[in-house]
Amino acid sequence: MLKKIPSFVFLLSLLLLVTSAALAQNQELELARAYFSKGDYKKAEEIYAKLMDEPRLFNVVYPDYLKVLLLQRNYKEAEKLVKKTIKKYPNVPNYEVDLGKVYEAVGDKVAAEKHYNKLLEQMKPSEVVAVANAFLQNEQYDYAEKAYLKGRQLTGNPLEYNRPLIALYAYRQKNESLVPEILNLLQANESELGYVQNMLQNSLREEKAFDELEKELILRVQQNPDKLAYNELLIWLYIQRRDFYSALMQARAVDKRTRSGGARVIELGSISLKNDDYLGAIEAFEYIVKEYPEGPYYLIARQKLINAREAQVQNAFPVNKDNIRALIADYEALLNEVGRTAQTMEVLQHMAGLYAFYLDDKEKAIALLKEAIEMPRANPALVAESKLTLGDIYLLKGEPWESTLLYSQVEKSHKETPVGHDAKLRNARLNYYKGDFELAQAHLDILKLATSREIANDAMDLSLLITDNTGLDTSTAAMEEYAIVDLLVFQNKMQEALNALDAMLKNYPGHSLTDEIYFQKANIYERVGDFEQAVKNLEKIVNNPQYDILSDDALYRMAYIYEESLKDKEKAKELYNDLLVKHRGSIYVAEARKRFRKLRGDQLN
Repeated sequence: MLKKIPSFVFLLSLLLLVTSAALAQNQELELARAYFSKGDYKKAEEIYAKLMDEPRLFNVVYPDYLKVLLLQRNYKEAEKLVKKTIKKYPNVPNYEVDLGKVYEAVGDKVAAEKHYNKLLEQMKPSEVVAVANAFLQNEQYDYAEKAYLKGRQLTGNPLEYNRPLIALYAYRQKNESLVPEILNLLQANESELGYVQNMLQNSLREEKAFDELEKELILRVQQNPDKLAYNELLIWLYIQRRDFYSALMQARAVDKRTRSGGARVIELGSISLKNDDYLGAIEAFEYIVKEYPEGPYYLIARQKLINAREAQVQNAFPVNKDNIRALIADYEALLNEVGRTAQTMEVLQHMAGLYAFYLDDKEKAIALLKEAIEMPRANPALVAESKLTLGDIYLLKGEPWESTLLYSQVEKSHKETPVGHDAKLRNARLNYYKGDFELAQAHLDILKLATSREIANDAMDLSLLITDNTGLDTSTAAMEEYAIVDLLVFQNKMQEALNALDAMLKNYPGHSLTDEIYFQKANIYERVGDFEQAVKNLEKIVNNPQYDILSDDALYRMAYIYEESLKDKEKAKELYNDLLVKHRGSIYVAEARKRFRKLRGDQLN
């Protein structure tokens, strides 16, 4: 008589059998994958065919099995596999798309398109996302777009699937579809402005795309004057293109309509001033002064208006001393109107700079700066800036020890701040003037990581100048002489600087500093108003392929001189175009393009 096997022993045996079978199947799956990776598709197919009927492995076996069949051009078996899968899982769009892929692999494009269109026609509203995702996963982007648009049609909502479509158009760089789609989103919800700007910034790369966006935005601004988000987006677009004047015109138009106090206008004026668009800045600040004489920005605008005129005068070569005196008179009038207080100590700084650097009245400048530094309740950052300017004036006087003392005070009292970094940069430049390149580099290496991009860039430029012209030459004599020339230029001793540069060209023929010497000579000639000589020196850089590093700088400066000083618009346009063609990666491209378009007569606003 047989003994009865306990139930737990039976279950344990069954579990071991199942586990053993699963282990064997997994081993076979790994073997199939190994064959597949080696290109032995026939052996891989045999194993996959055996494993297809195992439900547990279906999701991992099916895609590889289909790939193997298609790679072997076994299209009948592939079609049979997919149709069988569709019958088994009728509500999975991915398998429907797989059948279209089989038709495409065969070369029957008509059958594939017919199948895809049928899938779209039979699609229900609840299936739109799944169908679109199936097309996306198979890189069928046109059909994914059609799925979303069909879904929009089914729901009757013109904004349905707006974000997925925006993402799809952005990915595919379909700007002609992206722009209206993204603007429709903004029309429906103005709070989406940040998202819209971010998507456009990541997507629009070509000038043509910006042109299309500008045209569409201008049209929508006219059609929807109540939608301020369109105006804000147009302002943003102009800023991206560095067309600050057009941005300002938009901001002013919005402010006139909303009477919002001029905050946006003064912001655009400050941006224009920072980017050397003096006329735009002046127009912005004049608007605030005129429209809001009792407003919160009046004093700021009054001061910045004179600042903008000052910058304009300082960059119109040769600098007219009568204009400098007129600026000082404007600053004095402002002080008489509002008083010499902590709020107006910046005015004292500007006046000091004008007296020292343009009228050669250093003692008057020092007195004004000491008054600013000792001002009660003064902003510590402004006090520090006054000390830096005072340090510069002592350097003008030829007293570098006083300069470094002031720079070091600010560097110590304002560590890890922009003004502290500025102090460190001035100390580095002072060491450079003295020929102590090693100490200068120690400062500059730290400043390359400064949070202020402007300071970091200045540090990088000076560092490169030193390393490029001292690294390969055991003698630093030429670099030391060039640093002295830089100091002479800082001190407005232009003829001495020119004589020294000419001597360097004679004493160091073919030196790596030659392009810098020509560029410095051009800078000096421009500042004294000899524009023909400035151009001649810049041409020596542009026409010599050895001077590649400064060639785009020289080309842009030549174009600027022809436009602004020599008033030869056609020559300027030709040179701006040369820069756009020959130096596409230059930092001057955006400004050159704006100026070229203006000279060509394009409508910029």
